[in-house]
Amino acid sequence: MVYLIWGGAAVTVLGVLGLLGCGVAAARANRAGLPEAEMRARLGRLVAWNYGALGVALIGLMVVVVGLVLR
Repeated sequence: MVYLIWGGAAVTVLGVLGLLGCGVAAARANRAGLPEAEMRARLGRLVAWNYGALGVALIGLMVVVVGLVLR
């Protein structure tokens, strides 16, 4: 069960890194001074990546909890 805990922690870290990457990309887009239509399109794509990274982090945390319960 230790493998579940560490594996889940690794997946969670990947999800958190994805969330940080989305934040950095959004900040770069904001600083670029893009027109509103292009900004909306870029941030619209980032929303999908943000939800995906959040889901990965959530799945990793669930695996950690399962590993702790089964331990």
